[in-house]
Amino acid sequence: MSWVGRQLQSVLDTVSTDIGIDLGTANTLVYVKGRGIVLSEPTIVAINRKTGQLVAVGSQAKTMQGRTPAHIEVVRPLTEGVISDFEVTEEMLNYLISKVRGDARTIVAPRVLIGVPCGITNVEMRAARDAAKNAGARDVYLIEEPMAAAIGAKLPVQQAVGSMIIDIGGGTANIAVISMGGIVTATNLRTAGDHLNAAIVTYIRDQFKVLVGERTAEDAKVKLASIAQGDDPNELVVRGRDVVTGLPREVVITDVDIRNAISQSVDTIVETVRGVLERTPPEVVADIMQRGIHLSGGGALIPGFATLLEEVLQVPVIVVPDPLRAVVRGTGIVLEHLDKYEEILIDNEGELSPQLVE
Repeated sequence: MSWVGRQLQSVLDTVSTDIGIDLGTANTLVYVKGRGIVLSEPTIVAINRKTGQLVAVGSQAKTMQGRTPAHIEVVRPLTEGVISDFEVTEEMLNYLISKVRGDARTIVAPRVLIGVPCGITNVEMRAARDAAKNAGARDVYLIEEPMAAAIGAKLPVQQAVGSMIIDIGGGTANIAVISMGGIVTATNLRTAGDHLNAAIVTYIRDQFKVLVGERTAEDAKVKLASIAQGDDPNELVVRGRDVVTGLPREVVITDVDIRNAISQSVDTIVETVRGVLERTPPEVVADIMQRGIHLSGGGALIPGFATLLEEVLQVPVIVVPDPLRAVVRGTGIVLEHLDKYEEILIDNEGELSPQLVE
């Protein structure tokens, strides 16, 4: 790039709004450079199929879930961490970017950094990049979510020391070992928060013969999910449709029911973490044993999960501060110091940079 080009780029970077987005399956969080985390909304959109217009986004759309007429559809545009409905995602990003820019809107389009699951395909990366571009971004950068979570947890990702992060979100669980600005070993597991919700729906249907909705299952998970039996049993009344009579019915479920419902999924996550450790070089494993495994995302909030991992893996497990915001905090740190972290980003062709491959 010529001197004039560099000067122009510097001016554009100064006057534009840099935005970091944790584009999650369950929730989308937005960071604006210089302002911090400004938005946290469910990744849900309500669309009027007659007119094609956006009816609601985020919390407002979530309240409509399961309660809309035939011509209004409530859509979750991301499935298992990746875009499944490109046009709706584009509309949502356009809405969010416009909302966070607000009065600070300038003639210069923003630069956008998006967190994506590790191991996704080039097509999936291109979909995320194109959706942001079409929503008005000037430049789009991608960063792998476990890397962003590790940076958000202030782990020394660029040093010659091994760090391990488990980021359990709504659609995916990203398990990664990081050293010298790159991912040494990683797995993107499609067993995460949504999978737990589905397991709870299935369990209540099979055990109580009552069909409940996704929102009810999520509410039960948040209020009752735990790994170990507590001193005081917890209960929750859930309402749904009797699968035999078809009539409304309510039942009382306990923390034991939820623990039984999610046990298989929890075991899958634990065994996958074990597999990642088994593929990790010995010197890096030694670092992890000394420094511990860091846990982020909504899954980190399940009581007893960190303790279970410690018992099975014989390695200390640390829940990072404010685990739900670790990824978006990481995108913010990268945006604030883009020159420092440029080499860890996924390049414009959708491939890891040569430094990362090595």
